[in-house]
Order: sequence, then C-alpha cells, then structure tokens
Amino acid sequence: MSYTPRLKERYKGEIIQALRDQFGYKSVMQVPRLQKIVLSQGIGDAVADKKIIENAATDLSRIAGQKAITTLSKKDISNFKLRKGMPIGTKVTLRGDRMYDFLDRLLAVALPRTRDFRGINPKGFDGRGNFNLGVKEHIIFPEIDIDKVNRILGMDISFVTSAESDEEAKALLDAFGFPFIKK
Repeated sequence: MSYTPRLKERYKGEIIQALRDQFGYKSVMQVPRLQKIVLSQGIGDAVADKKIIENAATDLSRIAGQKAITTLSKKDISNFKLRKGMPIGTKVTLRGDRMYDFLDRLLAVALPRTRDFRGINPKGFDGRGNFNLGVKEHIIFPEIDIDKVNRILGMDISFVTSAESDEEAKALLDAFGFPFIKK
C-alpha cells in the first residue's frame, strides 16, 4: 500500500466538492489547487560570513525534507559590500506529496508554536490567487534543534495556487484549515 498525505486525501475527498458547490464550477479541472510552496530566506549577513548561508541551507533542507539551494546576488551593490554572484539567500520549492506533508506540519505543529499566535493575516494575497506568509523565527518547526541553532532566521513562505482570484484562493486555503484572522 502506498502512502498518501492526509491533506491530499482531504483535498480530493472533501475540498474539491465544497469549492465546486461554493463557486459553481462545471468541471473538476476548474477547481483551484495548490501547485507549489516556495520557502525562501534572504540572509544579508552572509556577505561577511559564508558559514551563515551553509547553516541556513542545512536548516531549510531539514524543514522542507528536500535539499535547499543557495541563491546568488544578481548585481553589485557597493553600499552593502555586495558583488554579483555572492551567496545571499536560500530557497526550496515543494511540489506533490512533500508539499502536502509540509503544509500539514505547518498548520498542525509549527504555526501553533509561534509566540503570541492569533492567526494569519489575510492581507498576504497578491491579486492573482497566490498567498505569501512571513515567519519571524524558523525554530517553530519541530525539525530544528534549538540548542544547535546559532542564529534565528526568518523565512518567507509562498503558496502558489491555480486560482483565478484572491477570493477563490482564500476559500481553498480556508478549506485546508488556514487559521486566518476574522475581520
């Protein structure tokens, strides 16, 4: 028997039908779906110390369950002592089962561990059906051993959906169980 992530089964079993009823889609293919989740960290201090970027990539790989890549600067900025091609951040793109596993861990474990967590601000939509979320501390994830962390870093999490509008994307993320703040 093969393994299927819990949220993927829930999407196929409940969420598709609920969104079809809500928005009146004629075809299952019109229903918005989560295409990918991108985790990224911009580390400006990496200009001075290369070890920071290696530790950040290792931590991000541990969180995502797949190897993170190092992003390089695209141009020279003399005020920041930055040269073209210097490592400046890390990122990882999750698709398929890994994406659903990460989403499950984010919603069930990591977000509730955030200090003073009252919900996610729904203002992170970009107008095209994608949602961006900033996390101030990467140590909220259970994969990170707090004792071995020498620097607490933030990260940006982008949820890319096939939704046409922010309203459809919000309905999709609500169905997954995102704890949005009620206005």
